[in-house]
Amino acid sequence: MVRKLIVAIDGPSASGKSTTGKKLAKLLGYLYIDTGAMYRAVALAAARAGIPYEEHSRVVELTEKIRIDLRGEAEQLKVFLDGLDITDAIRTPEISSAASKVSAIPGVRQTLLKRQREMGADGGVVMDGRDIGTHVFPNADVKFFLVADLMQRARRRNLEQAQQGHIVTFEQTLKEIEERDKRDQSRAYAPLKPAVDSIILDTSDLTPDQVVELMLSHIKRHREYARCSPA
Repeated sequence: MVRKLIVAIDGPSASGKSTTGKKLAKLLGYLYIDTGAMYRAVALAAARAGIPYEEHSRVVELTEKIRIDLRGEAEQLKVFLDGLDITDAIRTPEISSAASKVSAIPGVRQTLLKRQREMGADGGVVMDGRDIGTHVFPNADVKFFLVADLMQRARRRNLEQAQQGHIVTFEQTLKEIEERDKRDQSRAYAPLKPAVDSIILDTSDLTPDQVVELMLSHIKRHREYARCSPA
């Protein structure tokens, strides 16, 4: 029986983590965990509770109390907050920006870290985020770090926003991504950076299917190496 792996996918906004992560999980028959959705859920919960994101202790306290569930197949993943479906509510530009702010709060990351490790502890999981390979699962079997040209990422995100009914100018989307990159890379706790053993994939000129094909080839090589390695 082939041992089920822990696959980590990290990278900045709109680099293709979620799209490829879902496709990869489906092909492998693995559980898909979108950790970014969990931070978005915290941001939405704080907004609905009227808690300013700057009041870190209150946001952490809220994070410890709420229940976040990810349900369904990878490509039809639903996100629930205390039993309520918030899948669409967490995809607005406002919540996207807020998620970056709450994710920089150490106490929030520490609380969600425990839940994420519990969810992926048994393997058979594809988990995407910004610190999976460096912090959540530093011993993940295979680690990918996706990168892409800034302008390409902004075009992708702007198109995604339009498809979701959020009309935002390209310039505004570009600014939001630049600000998000800066916050993610400069935060003191678990900043965005590739793990030393990450496989870097530039998705700028690749389709999601092409990226997944590359991922599968690396996973195959990992399995072959593991079989040949001495116990």
